[in-house]
Amino acid sequence: MAINVEIKDNKLFIEIDLENPTPSSSGKTLILASTHGNTVTTAEVDGKPVIIGLNAYIKR
Repeated sequence: MAINVEIKDNKLFIEIDLENPTPSSSGKTLILASTHGNTVTTAEVDGKPVIIGLNAYIKR
């Protein structure tokens, strides 16, 4: 899973690879993209890294 993060014009742009839809642990949704928890990125605000936790899914 690749994730690219950029701050431009005071906006946060996140680009993440889509995966083949896989069932969540509950089975209620299909996961399309996930950072699988919090991920430290190369983007910085006030010299500190931006941390992202992202899940993209669809309901079954």
